[in-house]
Amino acid sequence: MGTMVNHMRHTRAHTANRRSHHALSKPGLAIDDAGNATLRHHMNPVTGMYRGKQIIDVNKKTAVKAKAEKVK
Repeated sequence: MGTMVNHMRHTRAHTANRRSHHALSKPGLAIDDAGNATLRHHMNPVTGMYRGKQIIDVNKKTAVKAKAEKVK
């Protein structure tokens, strides 16, 4: 004798209720001193600041990149 399997049907409403928590949420954005929106715990790519401290000199980085492209 084979085993009997009880196939339970899931209605669309049951499936939708289960998936109601699967929605994506918007990323949490923080506004810095200059008014730019950035991701939290990330450096601001426009100013090079993180938590009120200058991490990267963006002007110097763009000048070096421009110089490298001019050489090519």
